[in-house]
Amino acid sequence: MKYLCLVYLDEKRLDELPDEDCVEFDTGIRKNGQCLASEALQSVQTATTVRVRGGKLSITDGPFAETKEQLAGFYMIEARDLNEAIQLAGKIPPARVGCVEVRPIRPIRETVAARAQQTIT
Repeated sequence: MKYLCLVYLDEKRLDELPDEDCVEFDTGIRKNGQCLASEALQSVQTATTVRVRGGKLSITDGPFAETKEQLAGFYMIEARDLNEAIQLAGKIPPARVGCVEVRPIRPIRETVAARAQQTIT
């Protein structure tokens, strides 16, 4: 099963976490096949929030919400179940200074394809 691990931390604490620790962790879970994708994000100051309301595009500089911890990156992982995903998330280095939100992926492409197949048959 696929899980998205969203890494949050206070950007002021980013210097407490060596990039090498993150790359080492990433290399390890890629080698064992559990990392499907991962990236660190630029500062929240570079964010742009996009909304469409009443058919009109609205763009705001900055993040969606003002929070103490910002989205700093993500790992898309493969795990047997939520327990294994939580164990992996606990090893993500930024969990030492921030937090990691673990969320199962909702397989919408597969669901829509299955529905389409049912209407054909």
